Amino acid sequence: MSKTPLARRDWIAGLEKGLAILEAFDDAHPRMTPTQAAERTGLTRTAARRYLLTLEHLGYLYTDGKLFGLTPRVLRVGWSYFDSARLPRMVQPYLQQLSAAIGEGVYVSVLDEWELVFIARNSPSRVMTTGFVLGARVPAPLTSPGVVLLAFEPDEHAVVDWLNSTPLRPFTPHTITDPAKLLTSIRRARAKGYAIIEQQLQVGVRGIAIPLKNRHGQVVAALSTNMPIGDETADASLKRVLPHMQETALAMLNVL
Repeated sequence: MSKTPLARRDWIAGLEKGLAILEAFDDAHPRMTPTQAAERTGLTRTAARRYLLTLEHLGYLYTDGKLFGLTPRVLRVGWSYFDSARLPRMVQPYLQQLSAAIGEGVYVSVLDEWELVFIARNSPSRVMTTGFVLGARVPAPLTSPGVVLLAFEPDEHAVVDWLNSTPLRPFTPHTITDPAKLLTSIRRARAKGYAIIEQQLQVGVRGIAIPLKNRHGQVVAALSTNMPIGDETADASLKRVLPHMQETALAMLNVL
């Protein structure tokens, strides 16, 4: 999670502030005034207004004269990742084979700081009723791939500090938000080499995930599947899908 400090001479503060304005929009703040944008980004109202107007001029925002909101052009930035990144393209054929073998939707995801982001997926059918769209972001500790990736983080102290300092909201009556219980789940995943999570984000849904490693043994992503719980026990689910997932992860080893 740590980054190498950037030299002051290489830092472009205006770019940082402009991106902060874009990231300030969310489901709770779909449209904002300059005052609201300033409050959410720590900018002055005058500065926030200038950034909003510039982004509106560039086509990333629209305005009715008072409120500003995002336009579809923002998607260009995000989808450029899928067009240019190597990992989503490399794993797609393997996901197709795995999905056909187990009859479930399958995913590859990575961590972006402490959020899990889904970067590739495949389903045996056109409709994925228990899945995630590409680019979806969810709290890492509440998903099987997120637990796996946190389990293999080199610095467990950083994981513990984050769990203890960041409140997680419950998505279902079964959502675990207690840091100690989440840490136990993370450590269990590291010991077993896989994670199985039930009903944390969706009622009646089970997720199973394993780490994806490159040829150097580094964990670069997580491979996961989601399925309705139904009448199938957790042990039966593991027995049915885990060997196929492990075989797929091994096949990917030399391409990651």
